[in-house]
Amino acid sequence: MKTLILILAACVSVAPRGAGAQEQARWQQHARNVTIIRDDWGIAHVYGVTDADAVFGMEYAQAEDDFNRVETNYINALGRLAETEGASQIYRDLRMKLFMNPDSLRSKYAASPPWLRTLMVAFADGLNFYLSTHPNVKPRVITHFEPWMALAFSEGSIGGDIERVDLRRLATFYGDTAQATSSIGDGPPPEPSGSNGIAIAPSITADHHALLWINPHTSFYFRSELQMASQEGLDAYGAVTWGQFFVYQGFNPRAGWMHTSSGVDAVDEYLETVMEKDGRYFYKYGGRYLPMTTTTITVPYRTSAGMAQKVFTAYYTRHGPVIRKDGDKWVSISLMQLPIKALEQSYLRTKATSYKAYLQTMQLHANSSNNTMYADADGHIAYFHANFIPRRDTSFDWTKPVDGSNPATDWGPVLSVDQSPHLLDPKNGWLYNSNNWPWSAAGPYSPKRSDFPRYVETGTEESPRGHHALRLLTGAKNVTMSSLTAMAFDSYLPAFAQMIPPLLKAYDQLPASDTMRTALADQIAMLRGWDFRWGASSIPTSLAVFWGEDVLRRVGREARAASASPMDFVANGATASELLQSLAAASARLTRDFGTWKTPWGDINRFQRLDDAIESHFDDAQPSAPVPFTSSRWGSLASFGARPYPNTKKWYGTSGNSFVAVVQFADSVRARAVTAGGESGNPASPHFRDEIARYASGNLRTVYFYRSQLEGHTEREYHPGR
Repeated sequence: MKTLILILAACVSVAPRGAGAQEQARWQQHARNVTIIRDDWGIAHVYGVTDADAVFGMEYAQAEDDFNRVETNYINALGRLAETEGASQIYRDLRMKLFMNPDSLRSKYAASPPWLRTLMVAFADGLNFYLSTHPNVKPRVITHFEPWMALAFSEGSIGGDIERVDLRRLATFYGDTAQATSSIGDGPPPEPSGSNGIAIAPSITADHHALLWINPHTSFYFRSELQMASQEGLDAYGAVTWGQFFVYQGFNPRAGWMHTSSGVDAVDEYLETVMEKDGRYFYKYGGRYLPMTTTTITVPYRTSAGMAQKVFTAYYTRHGPVIRKDGDKWVSISLMQLPIKALEQSYLRTKATSYKAYLQTMQLHANSSNNTMYADADGHIAYFHANFIPRRDTSFDWTKPVDGSNPATDWGPVLSVDQSPHLLDPKNGWLYNSNNWPWSAAGPYSPKRSDFPRYVETGTEESPRGHHALRLLTGAKNVTMSSLTAMAFDSYLPAFAQMIPPLLKAYDQLPASDTMRTALADQIAMLRGWDFRWGASSIPTSLAVFWGEDVLRRVGREARAASASPMDFVANGATASELLQSLAAASARLTRDFGTWKTPWGDINRFQRLDDAIESHFDDAQPSAPVPFTSSRWGSLASFGARPYPNTKKWYGTSGNSFVAVVQFADSVRARAVTAGGESGNPASPHFRDEIARYASGNLRTVYFYRSQLEGHTEREYHPGR
């Protein structure tokens, strides 16, 4: 619709910028001030004199482990994916560039606090020094990192707010429909997203010290595990999103934090009434028409003949960029755009060693999509809801686009922490969140939905993982690091406890002459005797999962039409025929793919890591390891999002439990952890696959947080560049 120009251009290779004397001097000073110790799991413990030294060293260490993933994150964040992957990524890049303009980010960098600019310079220096000392590493796009680039990727979530913009509809508005539909595929149904955070107060722990469970569910290999410390008060350990310079989920000697994706409504769409006059566009606001702001966005992309570029005119209203059309209305979108504050908050919380200090970082209100679980050595536990929540007029339905011409739909100031769902030291002694609503975060001491505007939480029901967590935590006493780990790997699957009884009832009501009585007798007997628990040797788990996937596909449209959750609809709305036909189909599929429907779950559900490609591929003929736990869809707290691929029968995981840790806060901090697969992205490294067995069994390893703990567990000690 709005494509202006398609220009084929000669392929221009951008040579790495030569480092000037001042830049080289910084590199050498940082390198002298940084010591990296690799422990016997390959995990980097980075020690610097200053915070900037530590940032320099941790970026260098991340690049050593997996430069491809570091660069890929910034290729995505800067809207430069089409430069390496071609025309199929044009509209993904356009989506990023609608919000991330390099000139604007440079200006924001210049306006950043001096201390933050120093860290951003160190971030770029660490990556550029790595490239200068590793000439065999060939970047795909970014040959020289600039300090301002850190502002393009300031919040460590796996899916940022920008991804709420639908690519197909964006392409239809700004491009031609044919290209929009051909270049952006549907892909497989998404694995349920989710993470688990649990905080336990001293009042119900065996040692009377606070505990924190850190369990992000992300795509595998999305974050590295490392420690960064300095002589300026920095000492943080945990999961770091590749290329960022702060520990996203982790702990320091006195406090820990775990983020879970929130159901907050922090992104809104506006229906804009548009008028064209003299070749310009205007949008209605109140009783007048205001001119659209326009900007030119150029998206370079790779072709077989060289580089080309597509040029767009992007449109903006006071609410944000225009992202699609809805009937005769244009639709703009509002979301948080506070990169300086977001980066400040992300870094400063790693140095917060008390509840008061952590609360102070929350006053920046730049964490738009995450809830936070917190625990500390003073014995405090806390729940913070996502803390970028603009105040809005509750007479509007904010789950749908609102009238942009009505000034009453404008956002107001953000809600304070106390005006949002928030808990500190509840009497029950525990807090949890599993990407569900906050109304059950502390059992009977939870926030009350009636006390808050509807937009603070869009969830309409408790999740299967929420039911599972409540089952485990209610009445818990004498909790230890080991027992908390056991809770988090508890094998109960509450979704099947809800869904299978109606299946059994449907079978029991079959007439004696029905052929299904004989055909499904053994399967029903097995499910009738099942305790709804996963296990690698469990045949009922295989049968239930294959049945559950089939029946959810079978009734999905009906469930959506009834505005019911899929599990509730299966339990209460699916017909006997649908339930039984799905069991027959699941049995047939298992027999076809594995020779018998009596196939243990561990023979199907596998962990395999063949190479470090961003998009993993799998091979049934290559070694793999069984994983006993399932998708979080069924309420398993330990999550393994697996599926078959076009060339496989076995199911291979690509998401779910990633970095997993249990932390105890006392006079000294103790922790155990595991990372999916292994720390290194190099298939030749012994640390590429060395954590698979621990990952699958939930056998977390000791974290060497204190330097003294590294004695006898040091694989290598060195300065960057040596």
